[in-house]
Amino acid sequence: MRRRAKADDNQAEIVAVFRKMGASVCHVHTIPHALDLIIGFKKQDVRIEIKDGSKPPSARKLTEGEAKTIKEWRGRPPVVIECEDDVIKLLESM
Repeated sequence: MRRRAKADDNQAEIVAVFRKMGASVCHVHTIPHALDLIIGFKKQDVRIEIKDGSKPPSARKLTEGEAKTIKEWRGRPPVVIECEDDVIKLLESM
């Protein structure tokens, strides 16, 4: 049985920044291997995996399922977001 997906400690903060900057956000972290979010911005969708940048690298490591999903995804590559600056950089690049 799959363990219930747990949101990273900084997920609410990251989602708030996406929304503040005008992105729509869909939480999908409870769907197996769906990563954490799908965001829509400027007519583009991006799959997002959130990791807490304040934690040590060992605690930010992708799970086996997350790594497999990112590697095998055939659309726009999913993005790992660790902090507010990552959100801003992503949205400014779109």
